[in-house]
Amino acid sequence: MKKNSLIITGGHTDLPFTKKQLQEEVWDCVICADSGLDFCREAGFLPDVILGDFDSADPDALRFFRERCPERIFTFPAQKDETDTELALQYAIREGAGRITVLGATGTRLDHVLGNIHLLKQAMDADTDCCILDAHNRIRMIRRSLVIRRDGQFGRYVSLIPFTPEVRGLTLTGFAYEVRDFTLASGSARGVSNEIREDEARIEMKSGILLVIESRD
Repeated sequence: MKKNSLIITGGHTDLPFTKKQLQEEVWDCVICADSGLDFCREAGFLPDVILGDFDSADPDALRFFRERCPERIFTFPAQKDETDTELALQYAIREGAGRITVLGATGTRLDHVLGNIHLLKQAMDADTDCCILDAHNRIRMIRRSLVIRRDGQFGRYVSLIPFTPEVRGLTLTGFAYEVRDFTLASGSARGVSNEIREDEARIEMKSGILLVIESRD
């Protein structure tokens, strides 16, 4: 049976929002990456797995968890090819995750944000549903059709951004702005800030990879 896994990493974590996510879903495995430790200590939460090089984690938080659950901590060298978030994602996939939610993957470091968005492709290639989630955004990557129900959408706006140079055969129904068999090319903001107008909205495509970002102000 595929696992429902949560990754808490070291970007911005809105404490009330993140605690709500921890409480409202049943998680089979919670993985903490590097300075995600700071949030876990503040929230009083004990992850199942803690990994990273811990170069940005608070030393007191790291000491706190080393004293309580040393068997759950996996330390990696600072000089490595993968980011700590990438290590956490790869661990979740190896352990049989069918669905992964990543918290703390956004924030002020845009290089980290973009890198984390690129990691969605690793999950997609492993046929694992994955999203980046914060208090204002849900970010997913797709290469096949997706239906978003109006009563289950994350925010008011739905933006579609091509990850490949082109997304061909794009058809949108149930949106304020609909297209049929359209080619959405990179280098344009054409797909930003659409809105759902029907009970459900459907995204269909023939080729390419698309970022789907649901946002609220």
